[in-house]
Amino acid sequence: MSILSVYHASSPALPNKVLTHLEDIASTLAEQGIGFSRLPATTPIKAGASHHDVLDAYRVQVDQIMTENGLSAVEVISVDGAHAHDAQWRAGLLVEHRHDTDELRLIIAGRGLLSLHIGEFVYAVLCEKNDLIAVPAGTRQWFDLGEQPRLIALRLFKDTNGQQSSSTGDALASEFPRLDD
Repeated sequence: MSILSVYHASSPALPNKVLTHLEDIASTLAEQGIGFSRLPATTPIKAGASHHDVLDAYRVQVDQIMTENGLSAVEVISVDGAHAHDAQWRAGLLVEHRHDTDELRLIIAGRGLLSLHIGEFVYAVLCEKNDLIAVPAGTRQWFDLGEQPRLIALRLFKDTNGQQSSSTGDALASEFPRLDD
């Protein structure tokens, strides 16, 4: 189940609200310019699958999303406990950063915690299978795979430069709960 926890930046231990219904999550995020919907993952695939296998299995959905949104670059994140990326890469996701272009994330399997720092608030979205989230360029964010990562996600951008992020230099992310807390 997807969950949205909204925190004031000054109180990372206590969310102002916690939402679990799709409509409530989508409308709350829409107020901040974030798109949130569900796109059924139609092909079963296991976390840790190769980049090539994931793209082959989801070619139709990827092509449709890219065409509808004017995107041309896709990145596959596929990790499981046995084949997790190195610790440095995972730690880098936990640093507050931003991208210069819009980003779409489609969760195919597993889960991850995407935190968005917008104004005085942090919107922590527990994304699970079938979640599609659209994050505008420049949005401060960090992503937690958890202590036992298991996730297949697609990140789609206007171009390959979108995959590059820049740190905001803000340590706020370290104050908020992690996925497995």
